Amino acid sequence: MRSHAAEWFERGEHDIEAAQLLCEERGFTDTIAYIIQQAIEKYLKGFLIYNGIKPKRTHDLSILLNEAVKFEDTLEEFIDFCDKATKYYIENRYPPGPPIEYRFEEIKKSLDNAWRLIRKIREKTGIQ
Repeated sequence: MRSHAAEWFERGEHDIEAAQLLCEERGFTDTIAYIIQQAIEKYLKGFLIYNGIKPKRTHDLSILLNEAVKFEDTLEEFIDFCDKATKYYIENRYPPGPPIEYRFEEIKKSLDNAWRLIRKIREKTGIQ
């Protein structure tokens, strides 16, 4: 299970690093938001796998986080962030309408929250 979780974390790492680079370059905020959601989804699914749970096939981070909280109650502090990041996924994926332009400050804060959540998951699993 540990190796399978590590595979999820590796893919999530690629996403969060890409989001970080785009943020540093002040790239498209809708794309950064989407990638943040993808990174967190992969880390939460990896965390569940690490704990012996087959994650649900969902992009809703709140559902995944609620499952994760059963193993680590301190993750509960991220519920509002996961709600917001799930909206990034839903709002940005498909037309109609132009891509959403989020305020850069909002995206920077979400990226910071994503890194905090990722660090906590890594700490709890010991998988770096």
